[in-house]
Amino acid sequence: MSKNPKIEHLKELRKQAALGGGPERIEAQHKRGRLTARERLAILLDRGSFREVDTFVTHNATNFGMEKRKYLGDGVVTGWGTVEGRLVYVFSQDFTVMGGSLGEAHARKIVKIMEMALKNGAPVIGLNDSGGARIQEGVVSLGGYADIFLQNTLASGVIPQISVIMGPSAGGAVYSPALTDFIFMVRNSSYMFVTGPDVVKTVTHEDVTFEELGGASVHSETSGVCHVAADSEADTLYLVRKLLSYLPQNNLEDPPYVPPADDPLRAEDALDEIIPEDPGKPYDIKDVIRLIVDDGQFFEIHEAYAANIVVGFARLGGHSVGIVANQPAVLAGVLDIDASEKAARFVRFCDAFNIPIITFVDVPGFLPGTHQEHGGIIRSGAKLLYAYCEATVPKLTVITRKAYGGAYDVMSSKHIRGDLNFAWPSAEIAVMGPDGAVNIIFRRELAEAEDPVARKAELVSEYRETFANPYIAASRGYVDDVIRPRETRSRLINGLEMLANKRDSNPPKKHGNMPL
Repeated sequence: MSKNPKIEHLKELRKQAALGGGPERIEAQHKRGRLTARERLAILLDRGSFREVDTFVTHNATNFGMEKRKYLGDGVVTGWGTVEGRLVYVFSQDFTVMGGSLGEAHARKIVKIMEMALKNGAPVIGLNDSGGARIQEGVVSLGGYADIFLQNTLASGVIPQISVIMGPSAGGAVYSPALTDFIFMVRNSSYMFVTGPDVVKTVTHEDVTFEELGGASVHSETSGVCHVAADSEADTLYLVRKLLSYLPQNNLEDPPYVPPADDPLRAEDALDEIIPEDPGKPYDIKDVIRLIVDDGQFFEIHEAYAANIVVGFARLGGHSVGIVANQPAVLAGVLDIDASEKAARFVRFCDAFNIPIITFVDVPGFLPGTHQEHGGIIRSGAKLLYAYCEATVPKLTVITRKAYGGAYDVMSSKHIRGDLNFAWPSAEIAVMGPDGAVNIIFRRELAEAEDPVARKAELVSEYRETFANPYIAASRGYVDDVIRPRETRSRLINGLEMLANKRDSNPPKKHGNMPL
């Protein structure tokens, strides 16, 4: 039986496209410890679900001999598939084709898939592995980047956007990931920077490696650019799949509900003993979170960055929630510039995508010092305040211990539209801590006392007993209830269900002017 030559030609073209830059370059990619564009998609997406588009697109450049260097797909694989049965749109840059460099056709493919994602209301995931703009195509490659940036901005707050850095991302290429909701990186394999080590050395005379300048460790611990870092490409892609399980498809849908195996009425006696008697002694707020959420599962975001505040996703009674929590085990849970901005961004994401926010409060205030003041702690703290004030999703707050000064107001207090505000009996809600308050209120008395140290100890004890508790705030209605810690899970789940049909809105406006 004779074979149809046209079908055979199509099969040959598809085979050619699947090889990208060819066997030698694929082998070189593997030697770097990196997968190919298509191998990554095979891990990310449900088996057999990927549908590719624009397989046969090629560039039209002719300068510098480019007419002789044409590859089907032009260095990026685009299409859609499913993750746990839910639709996602994807693009995966192919480093084996001209270093994954971005030219006009390459950019047009990415823009097309982003437009499809926006029109159809599904997440878009970009797997980035590119040497940057395709120099041979000149300014059109820069125009291609700007076209992508515009799509990122238009899609922001409408569909979830996730960037996965699987190799280099340099120059203008970094700004598309920076405009997306979450950035994932692979340790010792991916890096991001605006200017590379050679330029840095020329301009500032600093001798720095790729990893030191823009590796996953730098961006996940120091700059905060990276939200999640993992040790391998497979682990990174698995974590992307896990993150998606907490997110809705778009801003008009609720997050996915997963029927819980964990008893919604489960009480945790350990919570009754978790707060140390000594108010200056730390404890790990993550222990509190894991005892309360479904199955102890907590997907942390920005784990190694600004660790004095904890943010991430979990489930309560099967409902997806965003959690923001001061971390008394790091800097006593104080709010500083980085922590304020980390939490503000997370709160705004949750609000954009209808994810209720649970806030655990143990905060002594804002970090003092010239470095913080000169760095703009006022502006950064205001960003977190703005984010909480603006949010209209259900907001539930639990004050576990300290809630002092302006930080009490900022951390989802009743005054900024907190829906349900609980306090544990260990809560201390006041303008400032007992020690500082006594120094100010009783300054003259202490100066005249025969034994100022003993008198101060008495006054501090009296102040703590009178003011450092939740009952004055509760008597004003600033706290809705003082609860036993062991009840926290059931009370939060009940609160979420009570608030399921919450309606709230902000005044009509083009947009606010948050203190950026």
